[in-house]
Amino acid sequence: MLFIFRAAFVALALVLAAPETAAQDKGVLALVGGTVYRDPTSPPLADAVVLVSGGSITAVGPRGAVPVPPEARVIDCTGKTLAAGFWNAHVHFTEPVWQNAATAPAAALTEHMQAMLTRWGFTTVWDLGSNPMDTLPLRNRIRKGEVLGPDIFTTGSIFPKGGHPVYLPADLRLPQAGVPAEAEGMARSMLGLGLDGIKLFTGSFMGDKPVVNMQASVAKAAVDVAHAAGKPVFAHPQNVAGVDAVIASGVDVLAHTVPSEAGYSAEQLAKFKAQNIALIPTLGLWTTVVRDKAIADRLVAGGVAQLKAFADNGGSVLFGTDVGFTQLYDTSLDMEFMGRALPPRAVLASLTTNPASYFKAAKKGRLEAGFDADVVVLDGDPEADVRNLAKVAYTLRAGTIIYQRP
Repeated sequence: MLFIFRAAFVALALVLAAPETAAQDKGVLALVGGTVYRDPTSPPLADAVVLVSGGSITAVGPRGAVPVPPEARVIDCTGKTLAAGFWNAHVHFTEPVWQNAATAPAAALTEHMQAMLTRWGFTTVWDLGSNPMDTLPLRNRIRKGEVLGPDIFTTGSIFPKGGHPVYLPADLRLPQAGVPAEAEGMARSMLGLGLDGIKLFTGSFMGDKPVVNMQASVAKAAVDVAHAAGKPVFAHPQNVAGVDAVIASGVDVLAHTVPSEAGYSAEQLAKFKAQNIALIPTLGLWTTVVRDKAIADRLVAGGVAQLKAFADNGGSVLFGTDVGFTQLYDTSLDMEFMGRALPPRAVLASLTTNPASYFKAAKKGRLEAGFDADVVVLDGDPEADVRNLAKVAYTLRAGTIIYQRP
């Protein structure tokens, strides 16, 4: 969550100028015999075939209707379940392994990427606050095929004046905006660097001191800059005042629930829907922020209740874990907690069609001919147990296997 210094522009311009061609396995790949969820609403196809070539899906259908070319590389998926590649809409690349990503050994980066993301099925992620001197070179190396990993979208973070969260190192120089002009300038600088969006701390946690909130006028200045460029804005709300600032300023995505507060009001829910504000619940996170299990359980219950109210009101739910800030890589808990509020198909939608639609990724989120060959092969059916969404055997991005269970 480091500030984007103007001095970094020239160095990063060289990184951004590099080619952006994703690595792909050559030839035809056939995933044969599994149960295929083409999307979260269509009936699953039993004993199906998914053909992949050139980074795209070329055919999906029952085994008898989709001939497998004799030259195809075949992966037997009997007893397994296939779905579109998963999105994680809240990650961070702030761990030491990502430092100096431009020159770090590719094998080490791939290994940690597998532990953190690709072994859990993630083919597209939103980084909500990391050092762009690391994240942008990392993204470029993935696109060139040097490192196996997901598509990365990344944001710059803006904090309220005097709102340096207690959980971030005190020596970090954070971008703090106290007036609209400051937020506007910071947002322009960040987007000018090539970032894909903005994250606003409309509420900063200060430990035993009161939360520091960002004024709605300050947040709106950044939002206006981002929206003029066609970029989304995420927000860390922390409390009710932070949620209200999200609504008043036109932020697009709530990056967390606020389980320490009461549930969303009817007025807030109505405005979420009217303004098409999406929610990333990050439910597993609440088990990591306190040591007292009873308190953690209450936080999870509060987050589950907020998620259910939001979803029942017709809001768009996006899966996200805050991994990188937390070291809870395993997504089983998040699947379980989300399953307390949503049916399994809705959890699957939060991983696939919801983010693809919300972020206008027209060729992602479904297993259909012509779509990107982003595929997850699971060792169980999510309708039988939603935690099966965490049991990943293979992850493919753009037709390349980026994770295979040993």
